Amino acid sequence: MNRRSFLAGSAKIAAIPALAAVAGGILAEPAAAADSQGESTGHHNESIVRRAYQIADDVDIPGWTALFTEDGTFTDVSVPFTYVGNTLDKPIADYAKAFPDIHRVLERFFVSGNMVFVQLRLQGTHLGPLVTPSRTIPPTGKRIDAPCADVFELAHGKIKRLDHYPEYTVIASQLGVS
Repeated sequence: MNRRSFLAGSAKIAAIPALAAVAGGILAEPAAAADSQGESTGHHNESIVRRAYQIADDVDIPGWTALFTEDGTFTDVSVPFTYVGNTLDKPIADYAKAFPDIHRVLERFFVSGNMVFVQLRLQGTHLGPLVTPSRTIPPTGKRIDAPCADVFELAHGKIKRLDHYPEYTVIASQLGVS
């Protein structure tokens, strides 16, 4: 990985707290606004997102797709590709096949109204083919521990939009591919 790629990737992830602050969000604290049941909106939205990560780690495909609104989208910004409708399960299923022990380490949450920003790490062992929209990477047997940032937009308790920013240069370097 060259210095420019590293700095660009680091800047994207480092920008998440700044984005949340500009949007009026709160770092690692639930937003103060209360919803109709008295539970804070921020806490409720963070809970929805935490549940989504657990469902992804469990590779619960029907549960995953049920988390999205009817017009919901999942964009993998590193590829770039946007999944919609009956393809929303593809990134979860493909990563689970490539990394059977995949786990998402949730590091920090930033909540601003219906927006939830998350810093996390993807960890796992590359034991199966990694299918991307442009190519398939054969198993390397190597482990990844890659920083990521996700931006969720929620609507009525569901995911309307998920923009996923995995640090692909780190993943490629750790797998020994380019």
